[in-house]
Amino acid sequence: MYEATIALDEPQLALSLLGTRDQHLKSIRHKLGVTVTHRDGQLRVSGDEVAVTKATEILEHLKSRAERGSLLTEEDVSHALAAATGDESLEPTKIDVFQVGRTIRPRTGGQLRYVQAIREHDLVFSIGPAGSGKTYLAVAMAVESLKMRRVRKIVLVRPAVEAGESLGFLPGDLQAKINPYLRPLMDALHEMIDHDQIKQYMEMDVIEVLPLAYMRGRTLNESFIILDEGQNTTIPQMKMFLTRMGTDSKIVVSGDVTQTDLPPHARSGLNDALIRLKRIEGVGIVHLTKADIVRHRLVQDIVRAYDEEPKKKRS
Repeated sequence: MYEATIALDEPQLALSLLGTRDQHLKSIRHKLGVTVTHRDGQLRVSGDEVAVTKATEILEHLKSRAERGSLLTEEDVSHALAAATGDESLEPTKIDVFQVGRTIRPRTGGQLRYVQAIREHDLVFSIGPAGSGKTYLAVAMAVESLKMRRVRKIVLVRPAVEAGESLGFLPGDLQAKINPYLRPLMDALHEMIDHDQIKQYMEMDVIEVLPLAYMRGRTLNESFIILDEGQNTTIPQMKMFLTRMGTDSKIVVSGDVTQTDLPPHARSGLNDALIRLKRIEGVGIVHLTKADIVRHRLVQDIVRAYDEEPKKKRS
């Protein structure tokens, strides 16, 4: 039995390196067949000499990243394991987009389940907090489907629900008024397809970005359709949207059920659909959590603070 130790001087460093519920350590233990324990500010690695050497290299690499302030993800651990072992199957699923040199992969276990659900189902609901990749990964999968010619068209849809502001007081014509609502979808798209190519695709009607109201009466065949901010639909709107699905099409509905901008007493079409459709074969439902947030490291803490504040007040 071979053994090695790694010093962890700061408690915060240990939290980042171990992962939520020691998930990072579990991955290393499982893939390399070593025993890794954390006690008294030290990681102790034991097992076969070759495996312990590889595990130690991985842990030292991850420790170095954590010391520089990086928020370690399951993707980081998978990359480190793949590099140390030469096993490419350990790499997270890659999403193939148009942008040269652009690599998009799910970065957490929840995001990986989300991508796999989109690959396996024609209708997927994704529910999770801000920053968990709901919109971004859906757009990436749509772009990949277009590139691989699995679909002929991408349709990006958002309900134009007023979050405290009145559309009537915004400047410009109707298109100018609704553009702010569609901006998050366009931002994601511009990271994956060249600007001129997006313009060309939109002129050819290969890519459409439009408010939900414009979907009524349409049937979309061979299309990848994304409804963003699904929590801001009413029940009739959600039914209308879902029934636009045509032959060889795929729909992804994303939303955060904690951030509804509907009028008081109005029921969310997303919540209703999750209950109605959960037992239908071919429908995938993925719940992302705070652990899947991959924006700035503070976003997880911000979401947690807003979740915890009401509880403290009630107590």
